[in-house]
Amino acid sequence: MQNKRPEVWQRGPIEGIPPLLQPVAHALLQAAEEIDGMMDGFPAELLYEKSAGMASPAFHLLHLTGVLDRLFTYARGEQLTPEQLTYLSAEGQLPENPYTVNVLTLTFNTGVKKALEQLSETDEQALTETRLVGRAQIPSTVIGLYVHAAEHTMRHIGQLLVTINVIKAENKRA
Repeated sequence: MQNKRPEVWQRGPIEGIPPLLQPVAHALLQAAEEIDGMMDGFPAELLYEKSAGMASPAFHLLHLTGVLDRLFTYARGEQLTPEQLTYLSAEGQLPENPYTVNVLTLTFNTGVKKALEQLSETDEQALTETRLVGRAQIPSTVIGLYVHAAEHTMRHIGQLLVTINVIKAENKRA
């Protein structure tokens, strides 16, 4: 039996990422690896399928990318752009030209790379600074937003894994 590669956190620090933000970077990189693995060979015709009241795999991939972008925008102290709001409203919709598995996974991986760049530029002294979230201007902190981004991402990775396995089983493509 071949040994799997160690999880990202077990491979040591990520170069260029401040020590206090290493767990966030580890989680995001782990998510990218898991998405690449679970979506490899996933049938394109099942990407927008729903089962048992669960969101489609496409929704999870779009949502993962969008949430990461939005939370990191708030961490910079910015509000969402009209483009980000449009993306948010389209996350659950079937587009006129449906995305491919490859496009959705590459887009998420690009979002992770952008997030890592932002983490690498973050001054640890700023982590407890207040940031206002959304139209309601809910107070959070820079580190709160980063940790939530990592936690939310991993939660949806689990949901995506269950969803694709159920859909593949229902379609006898396991």
